[in-house]
Amino acid sequence: MLTAITREVSSSLPNCELSFIPRQPIDLAKARAQHHAYEELLRKLGARVISLPEEPDLPDSMFVEDPAIVLDELAVICSLGTETRRKEAPSLAAALEKYRKLAFVKLPGLLEGGDVLRVGKRIFVGLTRRTNAEGIRQLAVIVSQFGYDLTAVPVSGCLHLKSAVTYLGRNTLLGNRAWFQWSRVDGFEWVDVDPAEPHAGNALVIGDTVVFPASFPRTRQRIEAKGFHVTSIEIGELQKAESGLTCSSLLFDAQK
Repeated sequence: MLTAITREVSSSLPNCELSFIPRQPIDLAKARAQHHAYEELLRKLGARVISLPEEPDLPDSMFVEDPAIVLDELAVICSLGTETRRKEAPSLAAALEKYRKLAFVKLPGLLEGGDVLRVGKRIFVGLTRRTNAEGIRQLAVIVSQFGYDLTAVPVSGCLHLKSAVTYLGRNTLLGNRAWFQWSRVDGFEWVDVDPAEPHAGNALVIGDTVVFPASFPRTRQRIEAKGFHVTSIEIGELQKAESGLTCSSLLFDAQK
């Protein structure tokens, strides 16, 4: 059964970490409404949503993708690149251990799930401010026993690898190739973001539907021109917290 773990928006979200965008005031009520609409869309598309309670003292805790990576065989609990965010991991580990065996990336390794792009048995990991070479090495050791091929990808223009590139299906990637060493990600067709929408590289695919931010209409047209079915959702208030669509849920198949 397709399962999505999410977390309620923290009341301290306006104090979130920011790296590549300027800080703007965040309307907390609007952010929560957009997040609830996101959860409802996940349900509409067939996911069972497990919404964890908010962590009021952890501003970025709604971004559940960063502390954990869920594969078919196990879940990897990450050592986050921002020290203040590392307290987010234990409650996610407790939620995931019902469905997967757990493995851990440990300090001095740094790894965030937003840097991990999986396409079948290929895993691409962004080398960023939040994920270091030691974290990538530890992940490679963990996943190699299950037959995954891991490639490190230097990222320069954005927070995480998946801020710049995500998988649309049908061997096609959506990306802003100016922000990472895309030559390391070989063998795919590409949909390039519209130059006027540099932050449009993050999409969430559920079944045959590409969920995509409403704020990037030009790039949506490019995706649809390739024959993909796109459903737009408004996340403008969450984007002020450097949010994409993949970072707000952990999607995986579960037996119960």
